Amino acid sequence: MGEMRKVLVTGAAGQIGGIVRDKLGYRYELIGLDRVDCGWHRSQVADLADFEAIRPAFEGVEVVVHLGADPSPKASWESVLDNNIVGTRNVYEAARQAGAKRVVLASTNHVVGFYPLKDDPYRAIYEGRLSEVRRPFRMLDQRDMRPDSLYGVSKAFGESLGSFYHDEFGLSVICLRIGWVMTPDDPAFHPAALSLWLSHRDAAQLISKAIDAPSSAGYAIVYGMSKNELRIWDIEEGQRAIGFSPEDGAGEEWTTREGMSGFMGRVF
Repeated sequence: MGEMRKVLVTGAAGQIGGIVRDKLGYRYELIGLDRVDCGWHRSQVADLADFEAIRPAFEGVEVVVHLGADPSPKASWESVLDNNIVGTRNVYEAARQAGAKRVVLASTNHVVGFYPLKDDPYRAIYEGRLSEVRRPFRMLDQRDMRPDSLYGVSKAFGESLGSFYHDEFGLSVICLRIGWVMTPDDPAFHPAALSLWLSHRDAAQLISKAIDAPSSAGYAIVYGMSKNELRIWDIEEGQRAIGFSPEDGAGEEWTTREGMSGFMGRVF
């Protein structure tokens, strides 16, 4: 067996960071980076907005999985600016200077979030008005962009900056428009969750495929959702671009659970 690929994971203390550690730790030499101690065997504590503080973590790294961000659709401009915009620029630049081959950006469905919040048939699916949906309909794909929040805007920035770093410096950037990774790993409490669900198993596969994609993948935008019956996203592009083929999928049945937090900070 050859030497394991050295992979830096920002935002390592978060939910998806934990999935990466638990499900992919045997495949890669993982290094964690977060503002708090993530408890990994190899890790560093630093703020992504502080370029000089994070630079040492990138030494000798082949791939960076950039999960670190303020993930709230209700995040303030000040938080989005420091954590998501300045922080993402710093990650790209530190990766470039360190000679990394690829950055895997955790983008988000919120980059196109105003489609399902405003327009049918996407809105009808989110609201569970399934009898009004005429199928098939056009799936949202990598060309669409309609942010629903400052958080979504910041991730659209990250995708655009990644395109620049690929064209200008040759850095491969795979942008993952991640759906909804939840704990417990069960989306059957609302139709929007059924549409957005990315299971823990599929999340691990998605990130692994992005890490291991050939250099010819270059720059790509991929939707990261499981193979859900109510999906409104073109997940087939992920198969073409990086070989992502989700194993799980949600159906069309749900039972409302009181107190569950919604995809825009609402409570269902």
